[in-house]
Amino acid sequence: MERAAQLNPADWPSDSSTHHVGSALSTRVFVSILIGCGCLSALIAGWLPLQVSVITVFLFAGPHNWFELRYFLMRLPLRFGKSRNFFLVAFAGIGLLTLSYITLPVLYSFSVVPERVWPSVLASWNTLMLLWVAALVWLRGKNKRQQKWTWVYPIIFGLCSLNWLAPEFFSLGIVYLHPLIALWFFDRHLARTRPEWLPAYRRCLSLLPVVLLLMFWQLGQTPALPDENGLFWRITQHAGAQLLPNVSSRLLVATHVFLEILHYGVWLVALPLIAPLAKRGDLPQRSIWDVKSVPVARHPRGFPKLVATALALGVFVVVLLWLGFSIDYATTRDIYFTVAIAHVLAEAPFLLRML
Repeated sequence: MERAAQLNPADWPSDSSTHHVGSALSTRVFVSILIGCGCLSALIAGWLPLQVSVITVFLFAGPHNWFELRYFLMRLPLRFGKSRNFFLVAFAGIGLLTLSYITLPVLYSFSVVPERVWPSVLASWNTLMLLWVAALVWLRGKNKRQQKWTWVYPIIFGLCSLNWLAPEFFSLGIVYLHPLIALWFFDRHLARTRPEWLPAYRRCLSLLPVVLLLMFWQLGQTPALPDENGLFWRITQHAGAQLLPNVSSRLLVATHVFLEILHYGVWLVALPLIAPLAKRGDLPQRSIWDVKSVPVARHPRGFPKLVATALALGVFVVVLLWLGFSIDYATTRDIYFTVAIAHVLAEAPFLLRML
């Protein structure tokens, strides 16, 4: 009893201090996983760039699009309200830009457009895309009057000018920058679900240029990759080997594969693991396969059948892609990277909605 009396309750660890220790530990684990996965991805991409490119696209291209579709459905409001014009412009732009983009390789294959005019055609499509983004920024800014987004317009118009100077290089830049958009989505999602991890995550992102510089230093002077077959030639051309003949194709492909692995990792692993942390009220956690996990399907005035159909159709497309890759990988890859512009465009409005 005397010993018990000497114990001061003030000296006992409080719940807040225990929570702080647990949070610090979870942050360390989170950072360790991020750095470990990033370094491992860079090593694998630099070691066998062509083989890893084939495997990652085969395994993850379709599933990551399904997860993106589900993620966008999760962010779709039940009623558009003041955002009605924003979503109308967003969906119309996605549809029209996708259809026009799909026609570009058809026009090129059948020599409908003369070779000398082709850069202008490509620059025109890039300009329409940038102006569409500018329209979305303007509409989004109208709904967030407390924020001034006018600084975006000079940047977009400046990009339009650079695009007309070198449209093919501008398009190649989109190929390399698009995978990084997933990292931005993850940043916004962490800000909503685990804000205590956000500073550590951003410090990890500062290591990304260091990893890329190390890859440039290690692979910059390596011999070009073999491209004697059609598939390997397509992979090297997609990474920009033709536009950048003085740069090692091994470096180009390895860099692109590394960024794609990060992109797939965010959509297939990171976001699905973090999503359950964003509980709203007392709603029970549901499986990602449960249609009722999507708010627009769960609401009494929602569209459960439409959401279920969209997700089921997505699964069918994933299986169809795997079948196509198994039968004719090269052709299916070409078709996929042409049609996949739709999900690239869809990321713009949903990212703006999170800002």
